[in-house]
Amino acid sequence: MSISYRKLGRTDLTIPSLTLGTMTWGDQNTEAEGHAQLDYALERGINFLDTAEMYSVPPKPETQGSTERIIGNWLKDRGNRDKVLIATKVSGRSPNNWLRDDGSSTTLTRKQIHEAIDKSLARLQTDYVDLYQIHYPDRAFANFGSNHTIFRDRRGTVDEVPIEETLSALDEVVKAGKVRYIGLSNETPWGVSRYLHLAETRGQPRVQSIQNAYSLTNRTFELGLAEIALREDVPLLAYSALAQGYLSGKYRDGALPEGSRKRLYDRLQRYQTPGADAAFNAYFDLARDLGIEPAQLAIAFAHTRPFLASVIIGASTIAQLKADIDAAEIAITPEIEERINAIHLLNSNPTP
Repeated sequence: MSISYRKLGRTDLTIPSLTLGTMTWGDQNTEAEGHAQLDYALERGINFLDTAEMYSVPPKPETQGSTERIIGNWLKDRGNRDKVLIATKVSGRSPNNWLRDDGSSTTLTRKQIHEAIDKSLARLQTDYVDLYQIHYPDRAFANFGSNHTIFRDRRGTVDEVPIEETLSALDEVVKAGKVRYIGLSNETPWGVSRYLHLAETRGQPRVQSIQNAYSLTNRTFELGLAEIALREDVPLLAYSALAQGYLSGKYRDGALPEGSRKRLYDRLQRYQTPGADAAFNAYFDLARDLGIEPAQLAIAFAHTRPFLASVIIGASTIAQLKADIDAAEIAITPEIEERINAIHLLNSNPTP
């Protein structure tokens, strides 16, 4: 299998099965490095870019919006807006009050969505984005770093903005021509179903994709969202296919490479859970048996799922980006699938 191109949901957009992730640009990566990655990815047939108003990461006032600005400068310099598809995101509920002019915490109100899209368009130096995604819900939910396999009743813990208000605001920015299509990220089966129901009953925009974490060590998407993705034509844009680098093997046996995200930021504790090392090591051993790099096994697995639209790949170097793109050439045979599933059954979803 190699990079393929398919329709995104029920839209007229054709996207590649690998997407260029950009969240490191502006902190871990310089603008020049971001531009080099953009040039290389486009040469390899990857014309779909994913960013967010929050990036770069880790989120902080000093670098917020830098990734969109880097992309915008590249678009202006190359004059190639018509050759790429751009996806960005509006932040859900968070205390990150530096994103809003009035210093408010972020929520998915009509006012904040209009402010966010206008700022993103200015940074990107474009009149529209192709896909505008809710980065994470407004309601309390099992978010980044939370164990998605343990349910906790979070109802009533925050004064959440109704999805009806959020979707109505998204309808307005679509009608204004600022956004072509909308999508969700870090969502649950209930959340996706609610957005779909409201779109159908109110004649508002239909969500066209779900951007959630998905990897060899986090297959929770398969538990409820995979069926929605297939039956409702709302496919997965998979992020963290490498478990933020853990599935590459670079942190094996406590290694801490110079320049790595774990060494720079020390915020990957979600991958240091009970059972995680056993799962990582089992997949590393399988990759060795197959004669391929662990990172390529992980990307190839995500790349071959039937509910997938595209795997979002991110790299800090061109060499890493090349290896990630080359992983699309690796086939997951029935025999390899069987061995992966055997490991999964013994080490199910240890990382969120």
